[in-house]
Amino acid sequence: MSRPVKHSLTLSGHRTSVSLEDEFWRAFRAIAQRQGQTINALAARIDRERGLEMGLASAIRLYVLKDYQLRLGED
Repeated sequence: MSRPVKHSLTLSGHRTSVSLEDEFWRAFRAIAQRQGQTINALAARIDRERGLEMGLASAIRLYVLKDYQLRLGED
């Protein structure tokens, strides 16, 4: 597993940065592409749906995990 890498995103017109490992960035981009969305649009949706107690990077990681679990029929 790689070290987290910081990337800039635009959420609802505001720039922010998120640090994720390369493996999560690749999976996140693949999910967005499969859903026909930009990573900014998908990140904005995840940001709106996450609780205040969870950081955006953690919410994205959990979204990626949940996507893979659903695709494998584990949930």
